[in-house]
Amino acid sequence: MVRFENVGLRYGFGPEILRDLSFNIAPQSFQFLTGPSGAGKTTLMRLMLQALQPTRGLITVFGRNAATLTKDEITAMRRRIGVVFQDFRLLEHLTTYENVALPLRVLGKNEFSYRSEVVELLRWVGLGERMHVLPPVLSGGEKQRAAIARAVIASPELLLADEPTGNVDPSLGRRLMRLFVELQKSGTAVVIATHDLALMDMFDDARRLVLGDGRMHIYD
Repeated sequence: MVRFENVGLRYGFGPEILRDLSFNIAPQSFQFLTGPSGAGKTTLMRLMLQALQPTRGLITVFGRNAATLTKDEITAMRRRIGVVFQDFRLLEHLTTYENVALPLRVLGKNEFSYRSEVVELLRWVGLGERMHVLPPVLSGGEKQRAAIARAVIASPELLLADEPTGNVDPSLGRRLMRLFVELQKSGTAVVIATHDLALMDMFDDARRLVLGDGRMHIYD
């Protein structure tokens, strides 16, 4: 699904902030990406998404050398990936329902075929009463849940979630984690960035990718 081979990243002429990263993300796998604040977890996810290019090394996504992809090919690749970043990136002129349904609309699906699915998912994440409001009305936690629903609605091949339970209470956080687990069981490779050790300990069979001092340690 994703392969990094001796990947390094620096900004300008500064020191490398990520170096010698070599790892694989297998299809239908589940892993936590962790490490101290500032270790580069979000940066690593942006490399996977091709929102950043490495300074050196090889990144392969869905079997393709990412460095050779055209702009259109990168756009097509991203449609196979669900993403939850901490800035949420909701479109403010669309309702919660419309934001969540957007990936299905982009795929050309008719609303009649997906409306009930979108409504059910919104209820699952606790937004059943908020589906017709615009993002500026939503709280930070509600925006986060809307972003999660949008990321998973199309059953992507790869899910990248950056601190997806950071703004919700523990009970809802566990509910969202069950959603990610079910997504993985249905065929999605899941990568969750978090520094929440208690959360990771609930899934002690999950692989851990630990960033520190620019390098990665892997615990299967």
